[in-house]
Amino acid sequence: SSLVIVDWDHIGAWNAADAVEAIRALCDHGVAEVPVYDIAASTRTGSHMLTRTGDRFIAEGLFAAAIVDSCRAAGILDAAICLRRNRMITFGLRLARDLREGRKSPRVLVRRGWRLMKDEPRIIADAVAHGCESMSPRQARKMLLALGS
Repeated sequence: SSLVIVDWDHIGAWNAADAVEAIRALCDHGVAEVPVYDIAASTRTGSHMLTRTGDRFIAEGLFAAAIVDSCRAAGILDAAICLRRNRMITFGLRLARDLREGRKSPRVLVRRGWRLMKDEPRIIADAVAHGCESMSPRQARKMLLALGS
C-alpha cells in the first residue's frame, strides 16, 4: 500500500480568505488570531495571537501570490516580491530546514523538495502574473530597507 499524506503545498490546504482577514486585522488593529499547524502531524493544532511590532510587517510563504490581488484591492499591500535564486540552493535550504524541524520523513521531504524545485519556474511565473516583482534575496533586502526609511 502507498503512503498518503496531506499535501501542505497544495493551495487547497490553505484558507486564503482567512489569511487576508488576518493581514487586515494586523494592519487595522495590530493584532490577529492566526492558526498553528503541526506539519509533521498534518493537522492544525490551535491558534495564537500575532501582534505587529512597528508600522509594517512582511507576510511570506508559498501561497503569498494567491492573496496579492486581494491585499492590493483592500489597500493593505505596500509591495509584493517573489524571491528567486538558483533552484538547487533553494532545494538545499528548504530540505535542511524541513529536516531540522522534523516536518516529515526524510524520504517525503526529498520528494517534496525535488517536486517544488522542478516546479519553481511556474511558481515564480504565477507570482509575477499576480504582480509580484521577482528578485534576488540581495535585491529584496535593499528594497525592504528602502521601504523602511
